[in-house]
Amino acid sequence: MAAARSSDGSGPLRRAGRAMARALRAPFTGTARGIRKATHAHGAGESGLGKLIELHAVNGAGDVMITVALASTVFFSVPTDEARGRVALYLAVTMAPFTLLAPVIGPLLDRLPHGRRAAMAGAMFARAVLAITMSGAVATGGLELYPAALGVLVSSKAYGVVRSAVVPRLLPPRFSLVKANSRVTLAGLLATGIAAPIGAGLQAVGSPWPLYGACVVFLGGTVLAFTLPHKVDSAKGERKARLAVPHEEAPRASVPRPDKGRGNRSGSTRIGGRRGRERPPGLRSVGPSVLHGLQANAAHRALSGFLIFYLAFLLREHPLAGQSAAVSLGIVGVAAGAGNAFGTAVGSWLRARGPEVIVATVLGLALGVAVLAAVFFSTVMVAALTAVAGFTQALSKLSLDAMIQRDVPEEVRTSAFARSETLLQMSWVVGGAIGIALPLNGVLGMSVAAGLLALGAVASVRGLLGAARRGSPHPRVA
Repeated sequence: MAAARSSDGSGPLRRAGRAMARALRAPFTGTARGIRKATHAHGAGESGLGKLIELHAVNGAGDVMITVALASTVFFSVPTDEARGRVALYLAVTMAPFTLLAPVIGPLLDRLPHGRRAAMAGAMFARAVLAITMSGAVATGGLELYPAALGVLVSSKAYGVVRSAVVPRLLPPRFSLVKANSRVTLAGLLATGIAAPIGAGLQAVGSPWPLYGACVVFLGGTVLAFTLPHKVDSAKGERKARLAVPHEEAPRASVPRPDKGRGNRSGSTRIGGRRGRERPPGLRSVGPSVLHGLQANAAHRALSGFLIFYLAFLLREHPLAGQSAAVSLGIVGVAAGAGNAFGTAVGSWLRARGPEVIVATVLGLALGVAVLAAVFFSTVMVAALTAVAGFTQALSKLSLDAMIQRDVPEEVRTSAFARSETLLQMSWVVGGAIGIALPLNGVLGMSVAAGLLALGAVASVRGLLGAARRGSPHPRVA
């Protein structure tokens, strides 16, 4: 009997070691299986959407670790006046060039329809390399930190544009685009919430350590990007969309019709009253809903950028009543994250019924709360505005996705997502620039926030409600 135990290696010590290893491994393997089950539910595993959800979670975790490292260096490590100068420098060196680069991100990626997996992997790998590059300068805050931060920003936004274009390719059967995007967004939010305290813990070890962690995360994302299905790289039937069409083009240029009654028996397309080759449809040519939805979402993104930068300085100089600066920033950050997550969940539940009405309603809600925050400026109202801003931005973006799915022809839909995402990122940059330049007066800041939303409401609400009454001219909901 003893010989048998010795020959098969199943002695009591080895059995005990295996049992202990299984016990230590069980929480991690169980968690991994639970995550995989959640991300691959309802056909998402078979379609490949589950892998994109996991990739977006990795993206969110890596980005927040870099954010922790930069915030600690640029913002928290110096007095307020110097921090404001450093953030202004950060905006000048990173955001200002980004406003010039952002308009070309979408068109450049349109030229790579067969390389979307490689583009996402490249965006991940570039951030891994840049994280290591920044690790040497993060402690001193030297100027070499800022060009690397610009590269991280551009890579992050390029990934976001490609991801938006990829989602329609990975929809499971009977799965709406708004539901798919809500899952992807929720995964990113959850990963951000988990990775943020991990990044803070690494920051306590040493200022370069969050960047080391980000490098590891992004290297994993580089590998994961190539596991997406090959259909992600397919461009079958696609054309490029434009944000606008020339004035002389007819508004229905995207719907070719035979020119009956004028001797045109060949079915040639007439564009702007002239025969010729059909041009790629523009976002204006599919009806007013998408255009006005973009205007409303641009206001939400501008508000988001404004609140991030403005409240960071305002609460550091004038913390919420009875709280420290760190606790005040934590309160508004948690409120914004919770509102964003709740808006994403509500968007999935609503399934984008009447998206024009939803966009108009949430824009009015955000404007009302911003006005109240300006009139009755207080701790509660600031927290309420950040929560409502997160909620309305998430719900409005999901509704815009539904309108693009419904109204934009399938052959140009992925291009439309790329162009619209670029426009929204530019709006965020503009809002952030306003936030850094504004004096630190709470009532003034909330008034400016209300003004940004009011501009969006004036530009979009009437058109959205009118489009909702008329209905979609090109219903294409899958």
